[in-house]
Amino acid sequence: MDDSHRFEHLRTQVQPAVASKLMEFQLLGLDSVSEQEFWDFLIKKKWRKRKEEMKLYEMIQEILSVKASDYIHFATIEAYKTSEFSLEDEDEWKELLK
Repeated sequence: MDDSHRFEHLRTQVQPAVASKLMEFQLLGLDSVSEQEFWDFLIKKKWRKRKEEMKLYEMIQEILSVKASDYIHFATIEAYKTSEFSLEDEDEWKELLK
């Protein structure tokens, strides 16, 4: 079963915890994080290796324990993965091989 669907049925129940964490992020200067981006972080990073079904209190505990630095690290890696990188230009090759 796809992880995104495995946890989706509890998403509305944990939404207050997600909103609380996003407000905390805003206080720390991370204004641009959307609820969907944070949910993707939880699915792709935090709960990626979960084999058994999580209980509601476990999900809330893990949501509230996320550090801003954990999210920033994840978002940075995801941005690198999706960025366009072309090595058609000889100058880019030289820069890469320095």
